[in-house]
Amino acid sequence: MKKGVSFLVTVALMALASSLASASDPSPLQDTCVAIAEPKNAVFVNGKFCKNPNLTKAEDFFYSGLDKPGNVSNPVGSAVTQVNVAQIAGLNTLGISAVRIDYAPYGQNPPHTHPRATEILTVLEGTLLVGFVTSNPENRLFTKVLNKGDVFVFPIGLIHFQFNIGHTNAVAIAGLSSQNPGLITIANAVFGSNPAIDPNFLARAFQLEKNVVEYLQSRFWYDNN
Repeated sequence: MKKGVSFLVTVALMALASSLASASDPSPLQDTCVAIAEPKNAVFVNGKFCKNPNLTKAEDFFYSGLDKPGNVSNPVGSAVTQVNVAQIAGLNTLGISAVRIDYAPYGQNPPHTHPRATEILTVLEGTLLVGFVTSNPENRLFTKVLNKGDVFVFPIGLIHFQFNIGHTNAVAIAGLSSQNPGLITIANAVFGSNPAIDPNFLARAFQLEKNVVEYLQSRFWYDNN
């Protein structure tokens, strides 16, 4: 009986460890796997096809331009410059990427989520109000005012945001635990989907009048990425 219980506990612990191990991008099985668009004579590991390692070069791991500010003259007052596997092919299978976020005074990075990554954000200039909301049923809001040099973490999959509460431009850099974190901006996805979600359904789901939902669906939902 004790052996049976011990075996079940061992299996349970292994299952738990396995689930935790698969919570981020799979680990690479070789030193490098530079992404390549043409799969001919390539090897597929995960994410994208890999370039022949013998043809890999330093430029495959390089990106220039993160020092340049993004254009924040838009409806949300922010711009996100992405540096993921699409910009650095050498990130393929490595489970990491980065972004630069520029904010106009009172600009915001609207509520959104990254389905495949935890994010760690560092403020380089300015003052940001940041926060995230936990999952149902608690829906707890965690917020913090960040100044230059401050760091904040947004757990994987949770809705989060940043708001420049200062009178000057702000800049932040963030690292994400995926080569391709994914992005779902909540308002864009709900009210700007293509085709549109039935406004009767949304009216009941959000406890709004149908005409309010239709107005929201008629708006242009800007993507700051």
